[in-house]
Parts: sequence; C-alpha cells; structure tokens
Amino acid sequence: MAAIPDIKYGQRQSTRGRLALRLAVAGARRITVASAPMAAAAKSLGITVRRIPLGVALDRWPPAAPRPRDPARPARLLHVADLNRVKDQDTLLRAAALLRNANIPFRLDIAGCDTLNGAVQESARRLGLSEVVTFHGRLRYPDLHALAVRADLHLLTSRHEAGPMAVLEAALVGVPTVGTRVGHVAEWDPTAAVAVPIGDFEGLARATASVLTDDGRRMRLATAARDRAMAEHADITASRFEDLYSEVAAPHMAHA
Repeated sequence: MAAIPDIKYGQRQSTRGRLALRLAVAGARRITVASAPMAAAAKSLGITVRRIPLGVALDRWPPAAPRPRDPARPARLLHVADLNRVKDQDTLLRAAALLRNANIPFRLDIAGCDTLNGAVQESARRLGLSEVVTFHGRLRYPDLHALAVRADLHLLTSRHEAGPMAVLEAALVGVPTVGTRVGHVAEWDPTAAVAVPIGDFEGLARATASVLTDDGRRMRLATAARDRAMAEHADITASRFEDLYSEVAAPHMAHA
C-alpha cells in the first residue's frame, strides 16, 4: 500500500500497481496486516483488514530480561536492516554523527545485506564514523541474537514498514527501539518505543540521547516492549491464522 516516488518504492506509485492492488483485494475473503498503522493505511483506501502481527519464534530466538546499562562504557546501539533506500541508513548515520558531536560515547552495530554497493559504508567514512560503526553484513540467526542481546538500544530508520521483525526481536531480548513512525514503533509509542518523524535525523539523535541518559526510562520502555512482543509471539500468530483459515473454510465445509 506504499508509494514513495523519490526512491521508486511501493505498488501504489503507478496506475498499474494501484489496479493490481484493487484486484488482489477484490479476490480476497480476508486480508491481514501486521500492525495498527498498516490497518489505518488500509482503512484510508477503503480496505477492511484484520491485524495479525507476525511474531517471533521463541524456540529460535530465546527471550531475555531487560538489563540496566553500564554508564561507564559506550552505549551499544543496534540497527538490523538491509542497506537500501527504504531502510534509510542516511538518516541513521546523520543521527549517529550528531550523537558523536554531542560527546555521547557509543558503538553502532549494523547488520544486514548491502544492496547499495558500499554507499552506506562510504557515508560512514565521510561522516567520520568509521571508528564507532561496525558493518556486520548478513548474519546467521544465532549470531544476530548474540549481537542483539548485548545491545542497549535498537534504532530503526525505515521510511516504510508493515510490522518490522527487528523491533520484535530486539524487544524480546530486553532492548527497546527508538525509530521512525512506522509499523510497531508507531504502534507502541510512547510507552514501549519512541517514535520520531520519518527522515528526522535530528529528532532521532535527540530521542536516542534522551533514552540513553535516562536508564530508568530505557528500562521501562524495554519492559513494556518485551511484554508486547511476548503477547504476540509466533505460536500465537500461527494460532490466529489457523482460526482465520477455519473461519473462511467453515461455509464450504458445511456444504461438503
């Protein structure tokens, strides 16, 4: 349901794409979305949907309790997303540069496939962030989990998200998210996440600094986020889809 013309993203950019969306909707008995913002977007287009978040599998991603941050060491910031225009790492790095200029010590770990041929890494070098930013590339699930567990804060800078899994994964290991107003970040703000406008790197830096300098608040956000993610993990997702399938199939089974 997205249309972001300047990066040529989203099916609703073209007449053909909008028609394809309408045809798909017309042929569906039930339509699901992963978050409340997506439900609102659907409603604005006259599309009736049901919110079913795509939760995390707890057997593959073991939960962990929120942990106090050690103020004596640099903050561990985490960003999990492929390097592309939709995920908007330009906003991420510009915010990181402001944090460095404000003398807030941190390390930023970035995990995800590079689809921009080194452009994001070059931006980090140009902004003088090479010593505090580590690009891990694509990680296996256990390695990503280990990286998330040691983080203090997860940052999300996407211009569009349906139900960002990285927010749920971070929450389950006790790490709250500061990010742009999309998907679960918009849905959880202000009690379980902190949302800023899309593309607002100054706002992202301010919000990040505010959370890092108030560990009581960070812990409250982490606890609330973990509770939300635990309430909608993958087994619950599966159960809700099974119920939905049964609901759709019931009239046909009755006439079989």
